Amino acid sequence: MAINLQKGQRISLEKANGSKLQNICVGINWGAIEKKGFLGFGKSVEAVDLDASCAMYSESKQLTDVVYFGNLGSKDGAVKHSGDDLTGDMGGDDGLDNEVITLDFSRLNPAISYVAFVLNSFRGQDFGTIPFASIRIYEGTSKRVNEVFAKYDIAHGSNFAGHVSMVMGVFYKKNGEWKFNAIGEPTRDKKLEETVNTVTQNYL
Repeated sequence: MAINLQKGQRISLEKANGSKLQNICVGINWGAIEKKGFLGFGKSVEAVDLDASCAMYSESKQLTDVVYFGNLGSKDGAVKHSGDDLTGDMGGDDGLDNEVITLDFSRLNPAISYVAFVLNSFRGQDFGTIPFASIRIYEGTSKRVNEVFAKYDIAHGSNFAGHVSMVMGVFYKKNGEWKFNAIGEPTRDKKLEETVNTVTQNYL
């Protein structure tokens, strides 16, 4: 059964049978912007480039690695990015994730205590102007969904309008156990580097 988290909720990653979750995915699905033509005649489609990224930190909150469209894998091989999607769904919602980041806890460098996921609109297109944009954080693989932990609808959430970046959530290690904080907060940042700095200052 899916655990649909509300913003700010925290959960343990231990399953009912006592086993620990190993493979986590963060998937983002979004659409291109439809624009009406001159005097309402015809329409055009404007590509939307959203970028999912993952930042890893040590226990002392030192940034150790960032996986994003320019660096598709972490140094330890635990985090992998599916690659940069520059357009979104141009022909309506196909129901598939445009970008997926996978995290394998069994391969994660033991010195890492925080794994944060963020989203940025590369061309500065406001989340509120995108026809649909949903995020899901789930157990499984890039091809299979076992259990969804958190879902966010950023195209229709009023607090996302006017923003081009957000913090999706943070996995953190406490007493040797991994837990998840569903943050779902827009930030005032414009670029990935600024968003990572916001995570460091406010969300670890």
